[in-house]
Amino acid sequence: MLAIADELYALSLEQFTPARDALVKEHKADKELAASIKALKKPSVAAWVVNLFVRRDPDRVAQLLQVGEALREAQATLDADQLREFTRQRRQLTAAVTTDARRVAREEGLKVTQAVADQVEATLTAAMLDEGAAQAVRSGLLVTPLAATGIEAVDVGPALAVPEALGFEAATREPEPTPRPELHVVPDPEADLKARHAADERVAAAEAAVAAARTDLDAAASDVAELEARVMQLQAEIDELRRLIAEKEAALEEVDDELGDAEDVKAEASDALRGAERELEAARKARARLP
Repeated sequence: MLAIADELYALSLEQFTPARDALVKEHKADKELAASIKALKKPSVAAWVVNLFVRRDPDRVAQLLQVGEALREAQATLDADQLREFTRQRRQLTAAVTTDARRVAREEGLKVTQAVADQVEATLTAAMLDEGAAQAVRSGLLVTPLAATGIEAVDVGPALAVPEALGFEAATREPEPTPRPELHVVPDPEADLKARHAADERVAAAEAAVAAARTDLDAAASDVAELEARVMQLQAEIDELRRLIAEKEAALEEVDDELGDAEDVKAEASDALRGAERELEAARKARARLP
């Protein structure tokens, strides 16, 4: 069943349903297997992008998952500053890999929207934070994206095509070569002109792609600058709170010392009062004995 699922989830979104239905008919003699194939869900766009990237660039995915594993192992021994730095590096890596995944999807004819890209990045982040999510991503059999809080374990079951996908690794697949029709060469008197037009169109398309890439880069740089400013602001607020806490702790220690001194004075005054009361009682008794 895993081999069948691996083949199906390596297909394009348009090919998935027809191919699945064809397999159901092919295996109709085995009712249990046919029912299992029929139950395979078509992946969401974000899940398909992740599955595609796992098959197209497994080394890049392995690098990301290895970094995530190292971060999880080191997290217990890191101080706050190191955790912040590792978190920043993790975000940079997931953003870079998400950009690569969008490029691979674009090469397959799918333009990934920002909303879908956010889900892809959330899935990659979950894979870095959680071992179960890492195994789910590695399987290439996601039907929905993943998300992680970093605190509780990710429930990957509903996101997998089949329960036994955990521990399975998707087979690497190279992009299918585009078939080229046979050409019958016929002399074309306008060949040079057409070649120039084709070259001009290629230049224009390349310029448009560069402009689009620059726009994406500017937007990403703006997001990074905004988040870095927010981090600095929050760090300043934390430093101010720490300063105030230090001041309050010093004041508490001083007041605690004064309280100890005041309690000593109170004890002495209490002893003095009891002595005076005894003296008063003795004086009254002595007076009462007089004629």
